[in-house]
Amino acid sequence: MPRTRIKICGIRTEEALFAAAEAGADAVGLVFHPHSRRYIDPEEAWELIAQLPPLVASVGLFVDPTLDKFMELEEDCPTTLAQFHGDEPVELVKQCGPGVIKAVRFQTETIGKDLARWDAVDEVDAILVDGSSGGMGQTLDWNALAAHTDNLAKPLILAGGLTPDNVGEAIRIVRPYAVDVSSGVESEPGVKDAELIEKFCRAVRAADHTLE
Repeated sequence: MPRTRIKICGIRTEEALFAAAEAGADAVGLVFHPHSRRYIDPEEAWELIAQLPPLVASVGLFVDPTLDKFMELEEDCPTTLAQFHGDEPVELVKQCGPGVIKAVRFQTETIGKDLARWDAVDEVDAILVDGSSGGMGQTLDWNALAAHTDNLAKPLILAGGLTPDNVGEAIRIVRPYAVDVSSGVESEPGVKDAELIEKFCRAVRAADHTLE
């Protein structure tokens, strides 16, 4: 089984950036949504990206941007990938691609349709599934999600309520291409904890080892 990739989202400081890279994360997420407590100014984000070691990707997170706003932010802070976390229309995502991760909210009644919709968009490189409509960051029903992934062509990124304690079980059930964590490695909202980041990455590697 290929190893599970790791994305640490909501990076705002050098300490968090280096903690993620040193723990073995494959990507760091930078939140460009002004209403988030994890928001980072694009100019500050660019200074952080400049310090990333080779082969660690940067992901800019957007929520319902206009095309002009997206282009403006990409000019100020170009990232390896762009993650759309709102209700963006297909046409906008196509205009902003390729190199797009499209996030969808997990709802039992609609997840199959949502996965199929974005799986068919060439400009989408991966689909991220996050918590239920009750709010992003909630743990979702992994078994229910796994029932919809067999025919998915694009890589699946699993998010929503993941922690060092439960990520192994989530990987065992869903077998995602990657896992994405933010609040699960924080000591308080918006503040990353280096020890929790390291513990999370270690738990992912341990889960992969049991599935070999």
